[in-house]
Amino acid sequence: MSKVQSPKSSVENLLLNVPANDKHRDVGLWTLDLGLSVTDLRKSFSSPAGERLEVLQGVSFAADGGEAVAIVGASGAGKSTLLHLIGGLEDADHGRIVLGSFEVDRASPATLAKFRRKHIGLVFQFHHLLSDLNAAENVALPLMIARTGRREAMTQAVQSLGSLALGSRVAHPVGHLSGGEQQRVAVCRALITQPSLVLADEPTGNLDASFAEEIGETLVAYARSRGAIVLLATHNERLAQLCDRILVLKEGRLHESGRV
Repeated sequence: MSKVQSPKSSVENLLLNVPANDKHRDVGLWTLDLGLSVTDLRKSFSSPAGERLEVLQGVSFAADGGEAVAIVGASGAGKSTLLHLIGGLEDADHGRIVLGSFEVDRASPATLAKFRRKHIGLVFQFHHLLSDLNAAENVALPLMIARTGRREAMTQAVQSLGSLALGSRVAHPVGHLSGGEQQRVAVCRALITQPSLVLADEPTGNLDASFAEEIGETLVAYARSRGAIVLLATHNERLAQLCDRILVLKEGRLHESGRV
Protein backbone atom coordinates (compact mmCIF):
# COMPACT_ATOMS: atom_id res chain seq x y z
CA MET A 1 0.00 0.00 0.00
CA SER A 2 1.32 3.41 -0.88
CA LYS A 3 2.11 5.70 1.97
CA VAL A 4 -0.61 8.20 2.77
CA GLN A 5 0.67 11.74 2.89
CA SER A 6 -0.10 13.43 6.16
CA PRO A 7 -2.57 16.28 5.58
CA LYS A 8 -1.28 19.74 6.40
CA SER A 9 -3.78 20.35 9.14
CA SER A 10 -3.80 22.21 12.42
CA VAL A 11 -5.32 19.07 13.97
CA GLU A 12 -2.12 17.14 13.26
CA ASN A 13 0.06 20.10 14.24
CA LEU A 14 -1.63 20.17 17.63
CA LEU A 15 -0.96 16.46 18.06
CA LEU A 16 2.68 16.65 17.07
CA ASN A 17 3.34 19.48 19.53
CA VAL A 18 2.34 17.37 22.56
CA PRO A 19 5.31 16.80 24.90
CA ALA A 20 6.84 13.34 24.43
CA ASN A 21 6.31 12.33 28.05
CA ASP A 22 2.56 12.92 27.66
CA LYS A 23 2.10 10.22 25.01
CA HIS A 24 1.64 7.31 27.43
CA ARG A 25 0.70 9.18 30.55
CA ASP A 26 -0.77 6.93 33.24
CA VAL A 27 -4.26 7.43 34.59
CA GLY A 28 -3.89 5.78 37.97
CA LEU A 29 -2.22 2.48 37.09
CA TRP A 30 -3.36 2.40 33.46
CA THR A 31 -0.73 2.47 30.75
CA LEU A 32 -1.58 2.47 27.07
CA ASP A 33 1.64 1.43 25.35
CA LEU A 34 0.73 -2.24 24.90
CA GLY A 35 -1.91 -2.03 22.20
CA LEU A 36 -5.43 -3.43 22.04
CA SER A 37 -6.35 -7.08 22.62
CA VAL A 38 -9.85 -8.49 22.02
CA THR A 39 -10.38 -12.15 22.88
CA ASP A 40 -13.41 -14.40 22.22
CA LEU A 41 -15.89 -11.52 22.27
CA ARG A 42 -19.54 -12.60 22.12
CA LYS A 43 -22.76 -10.62 22.02
CA SER A 44 -26.36 -11.60 21.40
CA PHE A 45 -29.69 -9.78 21.35
CA SER A 46 -33.32 -10.85 21.65
CA SER A 47 -35.40 -10.60 18.49
CA PRO A 48 -39.01 -9.30 18.60
CA ALA A 49 -40.07 -12.97 18.37
CA GLY A 50 -38.04 -13.77 21.49
CA GLU A 51 -35.23 -15.60 19.70
CA ARG A 52 -31.58 -14.99 20.55
CA LEU A 53 -29.61 -13.43 17.71
CA GLU A 54 -25.91 -14.23 17.96
CA VAL A 55 -24.30 -11.10 16.51
CA LEU A 56 -20.71 -11.69 17.61
CA GLN A 57 -19.66 -15.32 18.00
CA GLY A 58 -16.11 -15.29 19.27
CA VAL A 59 -14.34 -12.23 17.85
CA SER A 60 -10.61 -12.09 18.53
CA PHE A 61 -7.99 -9.69 17.19
CA ALA A 62 -5.19 -7.39 18.27
CA ALA A 63 -3.99 -3.98 17.14
CA ASP A 64 -0.81 -2.06 17.89
CA GLY A 65 -0.23 1.63 18.37
CA GLY A 66 0.19 3.44 15.08
CA GLU A 67 -2.27 1.19 13.24
CA ALA A 68 -5.43 2.14 11.41
CA VAL A 69 -7.64 -0.93 11.01
CA ALA A 70 -10.75 -1.06 8.83
CA ILE A 71 -13.62 -3.31 9.88
CA VAL A 72 -15.88 -4.11 6.93
CA GLY A 73 -18.93 -6.31 6.50
CA ALA A 74 -22.53 -6.36 5.41
CA SER A 75 -25.15 -4.16 7.07
CA GLY A 76 -26.26 -5.83 10.28
CA ALA A 77 -23.08 -7.88 10.58
CA GLY A 78 -22.29 -6.30 13.96
CA LYS A 79 -19.63 -3.69 13.13
CA SER A 80 -21.25 -0.99 15.27
CA THR A 81 -21.85 -3.47 18.09
CA LEU A 82 -18.18 -4.43 18.06
CA LEU A 83 -17.05 -0.82 18.35
CA HIS A 84 -19.56 -0.15 21.12
CA LEU A 85 -18.26 -3.12 23.12
CA ILE A 86 -14.62 -2.07 22.69
CA GLY A 87 -15.50 1.46 23.81
CA GLY A 88 -17.41 0.18 26.83
CA LEU A 89 -20.72 1.60 25.60
CA GLU A 90 -22.34 -1.84 25.80
CA ASP A 91 -21.55 -4.95 27.83
CA ALA A 92 -20.37 -8.13 26.16
CA ASP A 93 -21.91 -11.49 26.99
CA HIS A 94 -18.43 -12.99 27.11
CA GLY A 95 -14.84 -12.16 26.27
CA ARG A 96 -11.94 -9.88 27.12
CA ILE A 97 -11.15 -6.35 25.95
CA VAL A 98 -7.82 -4.93 27.14
CA LEU A 99 -6.37 -1.60 26.06
CA GLY A 100 -2.84 -1.35 27.35
CA SER A 101 -3.19 -2.41 30.97
CA PHE A 102 -6.84 -1.33 31.24
CA GLU A 103 -9.43 -4.11 31.28
CA VAL A 104 -12.46 -2.57 29.59
CA ASP A 105 -14.72 -5.56 30.27
CA ARG A 106 -14.00 -5.57 34.01
CA ALA A 107 -14.16 -1.85 34.77
CA SER A 108 -16.91 -0.26 36.83
CA PRO A 109 -19.14 2.23 35.00
CA ALA A 110 -17.55 5.20 36.79
CA THR A 111 -14.00 4.04 36.12
CA LEU A 112 -14.84 3.25 32.51
CA ALA A 113 -16.37 6.69 31.99
CA LYS A 114 -13.22 8.36 33.34
CA PHE A 115 -10.98 6.21 31.16
CA ARG A 116 -13.08 6.74 28.04
CA ARG A 117 -13.16 10.51 28.55
CA LYS A 118 -9.35 10.67 28.56
CA HIS A 119 -8.28 7.91 26.20
CA ILE A 120 -11.03 7.08 23.67
CA GLY A 121 -12.32 9.24 20.82
CA LEU A 122 -15.71 8.31 19.36
CA VAL A 123 -17.13 9.15 15.94
CA PHE A 124 -20.66 7.81 15.67
CA GLN A 125 -22.58 7.04 12.50
CA PHE A 126 -25.00 9.72 13.73
CA HIS A 127 -22.87 12.56 15.01
CA HIS A 128 -24.62 13.23 18.38
CA LEU A 129 -23.63 16.89 18.50
CA LEU A 130 -25.24 19.21 21.05
CA SER A 131 -27.77 21.33 19.18
CA ASP A 132 -27.65 24.27 21.59
CA LEU A 133 -23.90 24.76 21.02
CA ASN A 134 -22.16 26.10 17.94
CA ALA A 135 -19.57 24.13 15.99
CA ALA A 136 -16.53 25.39 17.93
CA GLU A 137 -18.22 24.87 21.29
CA ASN A 138 -19.08 21.27 20.38
CA VAL A 139 -15.45 20.57 19.51
CA ALA A 140 -14.09 22.39 22.56
CA LEU A 141 -16.44 20.70 25.02
CA PRO A 142 -14.26 17.60 25.72
CA LEU A 143 -11.30 19.87 26.47
CA MET A 144 -13.32 21.99 28.86
CA ILE A 145 -14.64 18.86 30.59
CA ALA A 146 -10.97 17.93 31.05
CA ARG A 147 -10.47 21.38 32.66
CA THR A 148 -8.69 23.09 29.83
CA GLY A 149 -9.37 26.84 30.00
CA ARG A 150 -12.19 28.01 27.75
CA ARG A 151 -10.01 30.39 25.72
CA GLU A 152 -7.40 27.72 24.98
CA ALA A 153 -10.06 25.09 24.27
CA MET A 154 -11.88 27.38 21.84
CA THR A 155 -8.62 28.32 20.10
CA GLN A 156 -7.78 24.67 19.51
CA ALA A 157 -11.35 23.96 18.36
CA VAL A 158 -11.29 26.79 15.81
CA GLN A 159 -7.94 25.60 14.45
CA SER A 160 -9.20 22.03 14.17
CA LEU A 161 -12.36 23.08 12.34
CA GLY A 162 -10.32 25.20 9.97
CA SER A 163 -8.23 22.17 9.04
CA LEU A 164 -11.36 20.46 7.70
CA ALA A 165 -12.62 23.45 5.71
CA LEU A 166 -15.03 24.62 8.41
CA GLY A 167 -13.25 27.84 9.36
CA SER A 168 -16.20 29.95 8.22
CA ARG A 169 -18.67 27.85 10.21
CA VAL A 170 -17.14 27.88 13.69
CA ALA A 171 -19.82 30.16 15.20
CA HIS A 172 -22.76 28.54 13.42
CA PRO A 173 -25.25 26.51 15.48
CA VAL A 174 -24.80 22.89 14.44
CA GLY A 175 -28.43 22.77 13.37
CA HIS A 176 -27.55 25.24 10.60
CA LEU A 177 -24.84 22.95 9.20
CA SER A 178 -25.29 20.30 6.55
CA GLY A 179 -25.06 16.63 7.48
CA GLY A 180 -21.57 16.43 6.03
CA GLU A 181 -20.44 19.52 7.94
CA GLN A 182 -21.86 18.11 11.16
CA GLN A 183 -19.94 14.88 10.66
CA ARG A 184 -16.68 16.80 10.14
CA VAL A 185 -17.37 18.65 13.40
CA ALA A 186 -17.82 15.27 15.09
CA VAL A 187 -14.44 14.07 13.79
CA CYS A 188 -12.73 17.20 15.14
CA ARG A 189 -14.42 16.64 18.50
CA ALA A 190 -13.21 13.02 18.64
CA LEU A 191 -9.57 13.96 18.00
CA ILE A 192 -9.33 17.15 20.05
CA THR A 193 -8.33 15.37 23.29
CA GLN A 194 -5.63 13.34 21.53
CA PRO A 195 -7.07 9.91 22.43
CA SER A 196 -5.05 6.70 22.32
CA LEU A 197 -7.93 4.81 20.67
CA VAL A 198 -10.32 6.22 18.06
CA LEU A 199 -13.50 4.29 17.27
CA ALA A 200 -15.10 5.59 14.08
CA ASP A 201 -18.45 4.13 13.00
CA GLU A 202 -19.08 5.00 9.33
CA PRO A 203 -17.34 8.39 9.74
CA THR A 204 -17.76 9.32 6.07
CA GLY A 205 -21.33 8.18 5.52
CA ASN A 206 -22.67 11.72 5.04
CA LEU A 207 -19.71 13.13 3.11
CA ASP A 208 -19.03 13.56 -0.58
CA ALA A 209 -16.07 11.71 -2.06
CA SER A 210 -13.48 14.47 -1.66
CA PHE A 211 -14.27 15.18 1.99
CA ALA A 212 -14.61 11.45 2.72
CA GLU A 213 -11.06 10.86 1.53
CA GLU A 214 -9.78 13.85 3.51
CA ILE A 215 -11.39 12.48 6.68
CA GLY A 216 -9.89 9.06 6.00
CA GLU A 217 -6.43 10.49 5.49
CA THR A 218 -6.77 12.60 8.64
CA LEU A 219 -7.67 9.55 10.76
CA VAL A 220 -4.90 7.39 9.30
CA ALA A 221 -2.35 10.20 9.76
CA TYR A 222 -3.55 10.62 13.34
CA ALA A 223 -2.85 6.97 14.12
CA ARG A 224 0.63 7.12 12.63
CA SER A 225 1.72 10.46 14.06
CA ARG A 226 0.42 9.79 17.57
CA GLY A 227 1.07 6.05 17.86
CA ALA A 228 -2.66 5.68 18.42
CA ILE A 229 -5.03 2.93 17.30
CA VAL A 230 -7.85 3.84 14.91
CA LEU A 231 -10.64 1.35 14.26
CA LEU A 232 -12.89 2.26 11.33
CA ALA A 233 -16.16 0.49 10.65
CA THR A 234 -16.99 1.35 7.07
CA HIS A 235 -18.72 0.39 3.83
CA ASN A 236 -16.46 2.76 1.91
CA GLU A 237 -13.93 0.65 -0.01
CA ARG A 238 -11.60 3.58 -0.70
CA LEU A 239 -11.55 4.45 2.99
CA ALA A 240 -10.78 0.84 3.92
CA GLN A 241 -7.92 0.78 1.44
CA LEU A 242 -6.26 3.71 3.24
CA CYS A 243 -5.93 1.65 6.42
CA ASP A 244 -3.03 -0.61 7.36
CA ARG A 245 -5.24 -3.69 7.71
CA ILE A 246 -8.73 -4.77 6.73
CA LEU A 247 -10.77 -7.13 8.92
CA VAL A 248 -13.98 -8.62 7.55
CA LEU A 249 -16.82 -9.30 9.98
CA LYS A 250 -18.88 -12.22 8.68
CA GLU A 251 -21.20 -14.63 10.47
CA GLY A 252 -20.17 -13.25 13.83
CA ARG A 253 -16.41 -13.63 13.37
CA LEU A 254 -13.56 -11.46 12.14
CA HIS A 255 -11.39 -12.62 9.26
CA GLU A 256 -8.11 -11.06 8.19
CA SER A 257 -8.28 -9.77 4.64
CA GLY A 258 -5.82 -8.46 2.11
CA ARG A 259 -7.60 -5.78 0.13
CA VAL A 260 -11.32 -5.53 -0.41
